[in-house]
Amino acid sequence: MPERPCGAAQQLPPPSPPPLGAREPPSALPPLLCHPEVAPAAALPGCFIYLFCTNRVAADSFLPGLKRERGKKKKRRNAFWLFSLPRSWQQPLQQQQQQRQAGGQRGERRKGRCGAEVQLEWDGPPAPHRCSAQLDATLQLLWMEEGMAAATTPKQAWPPIFFLLLLSGGSSGGCPAVCDCTSQPRAVLCAHRRLEAVPGGLPLDTELLDLSGNRLWGLQRGMLSRLGLLRELDLSYNQLSTLEPGAFHGLQSLLTLRLQGNRLRIVGPRVFSGLSSLTLLDIRLNQIVLFLDGAFGELGSLQQLEVGDNHLVFVAPGAFAGLAKLRTLTLERCNLSTVPGPALARLPALGVLRLRELDIGRLPGGALQGLGQLKELEIHHWPPLEALEPGSLTGLNLSSLAITRCNLSSVPFQALHHLSFLRVLDLSQNPISAIPARRLSPLVRLQELRLSGACLTSIAAHAFHGLTAFHLLDVADNALQTLEETAFSSPDKLVTLRLSGNPLTCDCRLVWLLRLRRRLDFGTSPPACAGPQNVQGKSLREFSDILPPGHFTCQPALIRKSGPRWVIAEEGGHAVFSCSGDGDPAPIVSWMRPQGAWLGRAGRVRVLEDGTLEIRSVQLRDRGAYVCVVSNVAGNDSLRTWLEVIQVEPPNSTLSDPNTTMPGIPGPFFLDSRGIAMVLAVGFLPFLTSVTLCFGLIALWSKGKGRVKHHMTFDFVAPRASGDKNSGGNRVTAKLF
Repeated sequence: MPERPCGAAQQLPPPSPPPLGAREPPSALPPLLCHPEVAPAAALPGCFIYLFCTNRVAADSFLPGLKRERGKKKKRRNAFWLFSLPRSWQQPLQQQQQQRQAGGQRGERRKGRCGAEVQLEWDGPPAPHRCSAQLDATLQLLWMEEGMAAATTPKQAWPPIFFLLLLSGGSSGGCPAVCDCTSQPRAVLCAHRRLEAVPGGLPLDTELLDLSGNRLWGLQRGMLSRLGLLRELDLSYNQLSTLEPGAFHGLQSLLTLRLQGNRLRIVGPRVFSGLSSLTLLDIRLNQIVLFLDGAFGELGSLQQLEVGDNHLVFVAPGAFAGLAKLRTLTLERCNLSTVPGPALARLPALGVLRLRELDIGRLPGGALQGLGQLKELEIHHWPPLEALEPGSLTGLNLSSLAITRCNLSSVPFQALHHLSFLRVLDLSQNPISAIPARRLSPLVRLQELRLSGACLTSIAAHAFHGLTAFHLLDVADNALQTLEETAFSSPDKLVTLRLSGNPLTCDCRLVWLLRLRRRLDFGTSPPACAGPQNVQGKSLREFSDILPPGHFTCQPALIRKSGPRWVIAEEGGHAVFSCSGDGDPAPIVSWMRPQGAWLGRAGRVRVLEDGTLEIRSVQLRDRGAYVCVVSNVAGNDSLRTWLEVIQVEPPNSTLSDPNTTMPGIPGPFFLDSRGIAMVLAVGFLPFLTSVTLCFGLIALWSKGKGRVKHHMTFDFVAPRASGDKNSGGNRVTAKLF
């Protein structure tokens, strides 16, 4: 069998079967374990490693293939040797024992996990640092073996197994056979090798370690602690689901850590402890749901953090606490429903913020307040976002702002007016139809405006008025028919102009562009003419300096059709004036009131889209002259019309015009407030008199009613008896009550 160094990534045969009653070991050893049948014969001289187990019973039960060496010293009672050594190794082994007994050995002892200790001894020739590399490899092997046993067997079914390694001192500066160490200096490339654990025997001077595209399932504390010079570590696209606190302990020189494409679900505190020099952290394409407070508190030197393609729904207010030097933060393709403003406020040095592909429909006022150092803000692909609130960018002092692929229907001038230091504005792929005049003038330092892929149909004259440093305009792939020279404050300062993908009409309005075509940068696709027919499809660069007759010309506007020039309408009625004109380019129809004011598109008196003037609910003050004006870049024409209003009297009305009376008939009588008061006073006096008289009579009757007597006195004489003429009757006085 050919010799193969330890750490080779291969499936090794199982060890000797355990004695009766012992638990059954795994069917195959992990690829990093050294088997005695494949260990090189030169492994014994130089360095020798002891493994001390605190549980002697477990060692006897689970390490049946190892033989215990009994020595006089107590500390060596549980030291184990490989049992099945080839005979060619026995003599070097005896020589090693004799040298140790002579007292010339030197060594180093370090603690592993689960009560294990590893001791390294060397006998003179090997350099201490070379043997120390073997000690580090042994520690890593113990930790990986324990993790593999826990992952492949049920809990409490197979305790950790410790193996004794015989490693040569000359292999410390070597390279794991499964990796490539020759492509780059001080780089170990182990990408896409189907590794399930970190390979052992890594050179101590490694600065780049690439373990991407493997099957690593976990990273335990101290597995890479001896690589103190490591500057870049790539663990992307593995199966990492957990990171133990202190997993990167000892990597004080690490600058770049890539963890994208794994299965991380939560980032807890102290996971990144020990990475005091880290400047870039990439945790994209994981399954992270939330960031807890203090998740990145150990990364005081971090400058760039990439967070994207996660299930992130919540960012705690203190999640970014401690990132005092963070300059770039990317949050993309997450499940955030609001901007985590309180967490972002803990980033005092943040200069670049990218918020991409989020389902957020509102950027509230003050959401980004506290980011005074922010210079670049990118908001990309927020489909629900239709407008920016006026105070949404308060507190920022941006130099570059990109709001792309959203649903903004107009340029958010009110939210941008305070950004006096803004130099680049990108509003591409928004349904913006027009750029009005002079609305961008507060952005005095604006140099570049990008509006490609929008719905632009017009750019008004003086649209970029006041922008003295303006030199780049990208309006490719829109619906512009022309771009007039008057839109720019200084057309000669324009350097880059992207106009491709627009249906341009090559007439006199584009003569200025033809004049500057050799100096301007049109990009990879220069603008072409969509009309008139004689130059259709021809690029501006194809025209010569001397134009043929009829090219890039215009026809002045003339009024061709109009309605009645004298319109009579009743008061409260409806009046309409029509007017249209011809010209090249097509003229614009406008109307003026008699006082000289231009009429708008809204209100009771308005101009319709086809140029018709409509007056609803005609009033007397609407009478007078109206002027129709048709104009284009080559000239204008006007037409005067007149509106007469007829006053209409309401039927059975007591109110009419005092100036109109019929002869022989008295004019209508009008009551003002004074007359109404007099009429009320005259009617109220008789009523008050009647009421007073009634109350007086009632009072007199009530007074007389108190003198009525309720009893009466009368005399009663009884009649005489019959036949007694001489007898007289008795008089009785009675009182009747």
